[in-house]
Amino acid sequence: MTRTPETPAPTSILPRAEAAHSATGGTGLRAQIPRVLSIAGTDPTGGAGIQSDLKSIAANGGYGMAVVTALVAQNTRGVRSVHMPPADFLSEQLDAVSDDVVIDAVKIGMLATSEYIDVVDGWLARSHVPTVVVDPVMVATSGDRLLDSSAEEALGRMLRHADLVTPNIPELAVLAGEPPVRAWPDVIAQARSVAERYDVLVLAKGGHSAGDVVRDALVSATGVVAEFSAARIHTANTHGTGCSLSSAIATLQAQTGEWASALERAKHWLADSIRQGSRLNVGSGNGPVDHFASLRRRAAMPPTAAEIAEQWWSGIADVRTDIDDLAFITGLVDGSLEMDAFRHYLVQDTLYLRDYSRMLATASALAPTTSEQEFWASGALNALAGETAVHAHFLGDLSIVDAASKAPATTAYTDHLAATATRESYAVLIAALLPCYWIYVDVGTRMLPNAVRDTPYMPWLSTYEDPTFSEASARAIEIVSRCAAETDAATRDRMWRAFRVSAEHELRFFAEPLEVTTAAAFR
Repeated sequence: MTRTPETPAPTSILPRAEAAHSATGGTGLRAQIPRVLSIAGTDPTGGAGIQSDLKSIAANGGYGMAVVTALVAQNTRGVRSVHMPPADFLSEQLDAVSDDVVIDAVKIGMLATSEYIDVVDGWLARSHVPTVVVDPVMVATSGDRLLDSSAEEALGRMLRHADLVTPNIPELAVLAGEPPVRAWPDVIAQARSVAERYDVLVLAKGGHSAGDVVRDALVSATGVVAEFSAARIHTANTHGTGCSLSSAIATLQAQTGEWASALERAKHWLADSIRQGSRLNVGSGNGPVDHFASLRRRAAMPPTAAEIAEQWWSGIADVRTDIDDLAFITGLVDGSLEMDAFRHYLVQDTLYLRDYSRMLATASALAPTTSEQEFWASGALNALAGETAVHAHFLGDLSIVDAASKAPATTAYTDHLAATATRESYAVLIAALLPCYWIYVDVGTRMLPNAVRDTPYMPWLSTYEDPTFSEASARAIEIVSRCAAETDAATRDRMWRAFRVSAEHELRFFAEPLEVTTAAAFR
């Protein structure tokens, strides 16, 4: 089978404001229901601006408050006019809220003039809000700049109070003082430049880029803190997605204190909201997302096993794409892979399977039904017997495995499984075990038809023709997805996270053999 490691959890890498502020609200504990203030303009259709922010905050477990910066006459097809109250009234609104309510997080959106920005800047200086997220409204969809030079300078000054800024690609270019870019490495470079200039964490968003995979990254002055990818959702219901994402991140960060975790959860929630947006039938232009899609679904009925399987498989589309692109995989197919790299993989795979077998045996011991107990026990036996026999064909004497040490990818993966078995329930454990079945069979069955017939790796690739592989994978998917459908939402969320981490370990496990052998060649 196959294996790979968790992307390093970057949740402890925070911008300077995280150390400077306390998110306790004076109680010594984080608020279980964070009080989140949106400072933004309105949208009478409810899809963007303050209306969107309040829905996002509520959907992600916060209590939403709002200070209005502009009254906007707009719909799903565009903006017609904007009315801005006097700046003094904006200041009165801000003070009225903060004089009475402890604010755990602020999301800042539309600030159209330098005067307005200066008012908010001064309020931030005296209010010391723990979490500040700025979603700069700087560039129109047409590409026109919405702020004059004095307002852009004022915005730069205000960013000294921000923890996170969430520009789209055109706005990122304005903040960087450079022309817009499209290539992802260039986007990351501009984000790093902005992070360094303003001492702030930057969310680089790839929604404006081409391709079926959308990337987002948290970037600090020292580089990428965390990167996330997901399959692009093709829909016209994208109105207010920037507002929704930034306010969701602010809410979730106020709950957990972790930026990377907040972004991951916000993206997962927003993707679901985007997918369900068309059901709302709001407007004839770019419609809104359904902020409460998951709540509505939970109120009606839990997701089915089939829906969970589809969501989870789609949810690791980026990992599967990265695996397909690995030189290790393409080298197996065309025969160009160095045998040393393949032998390294087999040694580590055998070491992995010994521990994986133990985790399967643990799942068998915890299984609630006899049929599930038998399935996981059979998997434990096959991991030792069947797989090891295949490896022996190439390695010859398996004593080489006994003398070997686990490589970092193997250690990280088996540690993840062992920790899950120790700390979590049966449901979460089997979710963590599933990618080894699912990804292994998916990759192998797609490699085999494209493999060069005289490749030296054909004896290994041919094992995928054994129908027991696909049958076992299908059974594992059925057990796990049914278990997820029948459990509560909190457990289902932990199951998904364990599944996702194991999928990332699969990627790293495939990538490591060539990294190790290439490094050894240059010593």
